[in-house]
Amino acid sequence: MKKIASLLLAATLLVTFSCNNSADESGKSADVKKGITEKPFGSFEGTPVTEYTLTNANGMQVGIINYGGAITKILTKDKDGKFGDVVLGYDSITGFTQKGNPFFGALIGRYGNRIAKGHFTLNDTTYTLAPYNNGQSLHGGLKGYDKVLWKVEKQAGDSSLKLTYFSKDGEEGFPGNLSVEVIYTLTADNALKIDYAATTDKATPVNLTNHAYFNLSAGKDSTILDHELMLKADKYTEVDSVLIPTGKLPDVKGTPMDFTTAKKIGKDIGAVKGGYDHNWVLNKNANTLESIATLYHPASGRFMEVFTTEPGIQFYSGNFLDGTLTNTKNGQKYVQHAALCLETQHFPDSPNQPTFPSTILKPGEKYTHTSVYKFSVK
Repeated sequence: MKKIASLLLAATLLVTFSCNNSADESGKSADVKKGITEKPFGSFEGTPVTEYTLTNANGMQVGIINYGGAITKILTKDKDGKFGDVVLGYDSITGFTQKGNPFFGALIGRYGNRIAKGHFTLNDTTYTLAPYNNGQSLHGGLKGYDKVLWKVEKQAGDSSLKLTYFSKDGEEGFPGNLSVEVIYTLTADNALKIDYAATTDKATPVNLTNHAYFNLSAGKDSTILDHELMLKADKYTEVDSVLIPTGKLPDVKGTPMDFTTAKKIGKDIGAVKGGYDHNWVLNKNANTLESIATLYHPASGRFMEVFTTEPGIQFYSGNFLDGTLTNTKNGQKYVQHAALCLETQHFPDSPNQPTFPSTILKPGEKYTHTSVYKFSVK
């Protein structure tokens, strides 16, 4: 009898541990298993949209849909062991397709960020893009990679998805047939790794990134102004009134742009006209994966570290959010500064800025870019 009782007790403890090692979106315990699950997320242009959820052994979850390759959720623990969703998003595809969706969680291309006046010249040919953002091209055009359906393949193992998209020559004005591949991997140590790759049959500018909006409070704080940010960057790209680089790279020291030591985002934001929406020039070796930024929310204890191979990062403080978006998660009002973006990238307007690192991909070459968002507590 004692042996049977011991076995029953052991089994009970095993079940209890297993259940407590994971959670649902509200932070409560849930019976989730390591691996990839799928569920319907509506449809787009007559094609089903699917949400794929990656779950690791720690119970951390990342949701991704084939529309725009968008990240729909990132569930990670706070200092008390409770799970919360640390990215903004929607409860259905209707939210993602609404007019004015500010690229929540989406893959961005063919060229992330702005190109001045919607045109550039390459090999003596001038290419015209849609100048819809204050007369500038932004994030790939009217229908960039954030508004298309990606093909999705589960990778070997239980933690990776490969997304592919074929961008035809002339799409949104860009030259060359571009084959794009993005692999999302949820690692055992609670990091979301994003590997980008692309090839072309004609010279073309390429600048891919992800546009996730982070709020490490998991919705408990209405803004990110109390978050503490560090950027490993001594310089940034100065911009004009429509956020196009002037070509100058001012030093951040002694200015509101200085995040070389972690500080609260709200500390100096009032001194930056319109809020932060700038590219920082990272202190790092070219093409090497290095830690370049940290984000900390003291109340929850959540800590995020960003790694990238790219030369720049766009820090955007959610300046244009105004509480009017619909179909948001749990009906939340996403007000100004409700979240922030840390978009790893090449510099804005590089096709028109010969002193910036080149973004031109040529036939026979391969574009690659790796970024990692790693989560922990302190």
